[in-house]
Amino acid sequence: MRSPRPLFVLASGIFALILTMGVARFAYTPMLAYMQPQTGMGDALAGWLAGWNYLGYLTGVLLVTQMRDLMRKDRLYRLSLLLAVVTTAMMPLAEVLPRLPLVEESWIWGLSRYLAGISSAGGLMLGSGLILNWLIRHGHRSELGLHFSGLGLGIVLGGLLVELAAPYTDWRGQWWLLTGVGCLLLIPAWGWLPRPNRGVQFSAGAGESAREPGPLWLWLLQAAYLCAGFGYAINATFTVLITEQQPALSGQGGLMWLLVGLAAAPAPILWDRIARRWGYLRTLQVAYLLQIVGILLPVLSGSLAAAIASSLLFGLTFIGIVSLVLTMVGVRYPAHPAQIMARLTVGFGIAQIIAPVIAGELAELRGTFDDSLIMVGVIMVLGLLCLVAMARMATRESGRGAQA
Repeated sequence: MRSPRPLFVLASGIFALILTMGVARFAYTPMLAYMQPQTGMGDALAGWLAGWNYLGYLTGVLLVTQMRDLMRKDRLYRLSLLLAVVTTAMMPLAEVLPRLPLVEESWIWGLSRYLAGISSAGGLMLGSGLILNWLIRHGHRSELGLHFSGLGLGIVLGGLLVELAAPYTDWRGQWWLLTGVGCLLLIPAWGWLPRPNRGVQFSAGAGESAREPGPLWLWLLQAAYLCAGFGYAINATFTVLITEQQPALSGQGGLMWLLVGLAAAPAPILWDRIARRWGYLRTLQVAYLLQIVGILLPVLSGSLAAAIASSLLFGLTFIGIVSLVLTMVGVRYPAHPAQIMARLTVGFGIAQIIAPVIAGELAELRGTFDDSLIMVGVIMVLGLLCLVAMARMATRESGRGAQA
């Protein structure tokens, strides 16, 4: 059987990320600006729904950690694609189903977000692992920058669909439009990824590195990625609302979210190129530093320029951090990348559950997201310090190797 072209395999992952992340997960962020005034949803409920989404994501990650067989991973991955479409349709259906006894609209939204989280974990973790596995088995460069561009493209597509449909329909119609587009995305996402039992298989010991990093190095990376989860969750959930709460920026929230997506789409490819020259750890430090600046800008200024810069910096860095960390894991742990990716993502997922709930409750109490943004900025600084410690460990180890 003829081997598929790498571009089609990577494209299948891009479409899968657009579906499971851009539609099933990220469309919720711009939709908040329309659902809150039309349904009476408060900031606290918005935060809790985001928390349920991240809890689902964590559930999916924990499932991945228990899986070793590639064919089982492939089946769960494809189930995740179907689940992304179903959970998107559940959002507008929530208004019909509450007519059933003991069923509330918010419960159905919560279930939808929870299952969408499982779907997004499958699309991101399993999809990335399966595609990386295919690239390595077929002798291609083990970089996922092009694959991860699907995250940014998903943000752009989801945001555009929400904004373009807004003048013609209500929030229910917007979710139905997203569901229909999700059905179309499902076709290439499903069909263009080969089954993992086809093609060249690993020989014994193939792809194993000379020496994997020590446990302390991995724990520091896990701590740094946990901190990144806080930065990601606050901005991914509340960018639109943070913008809308600035008196001079009312009505600009949707635009800011589109800017996040536009910056995120080329970002993984750009960070791949930088990492080739500087190395992964140094490049990650730069990404963390830029994200800290972007997080704090709305606190320092309520201007349009600050909002634009904050959105662009978030889009540029959040996907860069995810792409760099997961690609670095694939390079440093080629024999079992999915398990290490899943271990790191557990901490990332825990942060995503906690962060939006705390931020939503604080915003409802204080009337502003400033306290939440300052808190997350401090947490990101701690993550940056972990990366600095990792870089020093690597320098000491290379020095010992040179002496030997």
